[in-house]
Amino acid sequence: MDTAAKKTVLRLIPYGLYAVTVAHGGERNAFTANWLAQAAFEPPAVMVAVENDGRSIALIRAGGVFTVNIFGAGQRDLAGRLGRSFARDPRKLDGVAHHAGENGCPILDDALGFLECRVTGELSAGDHTVFVGEITAAGVLREGVGRVERRATRGAGTGPMGEGPDGSGIWRAASGG
Repeated sequence: MDTAAKKTVLRLIPYGLYAVTVAHGGERNAFTANWLAQAAFEPPAVMVAVENDGRSIALIRAGGVFTVNIFGAGQRDLAGRLGRSFARDPRKLDGVAHHAGENGCPILDDALGFLECRVTGELSAGDHTVFVGEITAAGVLREGVGRVERRATRGAGTGPMGEGPDGSGIWRAASGG
């Protein structure tokens, strides 16, 4: 395989940025995800890739639920904060306005909207696991434009999401901390 071509083509895929929240047994967490897409119209479903070595994967498996919160275009700092690993910042939701949804997962009060999901399947995908979640509840919290990035780079564990070395606004996105 031509690794340079692979990298170039993968960087052509635009990514949204989302806060995925999880909860089980009194524990909760959030992480910034960029590999998320609609998976079905009926029943309505989304799919999200979650790092295998993050804290959230165990909570998703134990609770069988997660919530997708849509970041607005101006929520760079919040995306960076929630992109930190649980090991580095286990209280990253402290000080972030949120409330529990019907499925028990946090809904971020400043998100554009949310999708509450029940896990209906999972698939191993290398260093990530892809979860399919049937949408069980949804809500629009405010109007706005979602945060979209031109490319994602490997960088989980390097700290908060930040600008790329060329100042282009390219994020180092974590998924599953």
